[in-house]
Amino acid sequence: MESKFKTVSLDTMIDKHIGKRGTARRDAFENELRIDLLGQAIKQARQERNLTQEQLGKLVGVQKAQISKIENSVKNARFETILKVFEALGAKVNFNVELNNNKLAY
Repeated sequence: MESKFKTVSLDTMIDKHIGKRGTARRDAFENELRIDLLGQAIKQARQERNLTQEQLGKLVGVQKAQISKIENSVKNARFETILKVFEALGAKVNFNVELNNNKLAY
């Protein structure tokens, strides 16, 4: 019995429904995914350190609500606050900056 469904890669689906790499819509989609991953990394590191959001907030100098917002949607957080959160967690942070496929900073 032959299936009606065709198996396709995730990249193919994203190309079809979001846009090809290099398009504005695809870039926005991928940036949003990276932001979500950053929030998840903060949450995971906090949990591994057995800290509550309130405890982490006190270490950083912000309210529990701010930690919750950062973990769930980093879009509105200040870069300085995000760096303070990682510092309080004892986490090492690396950034890559590229312009026209050339790495400017690591």
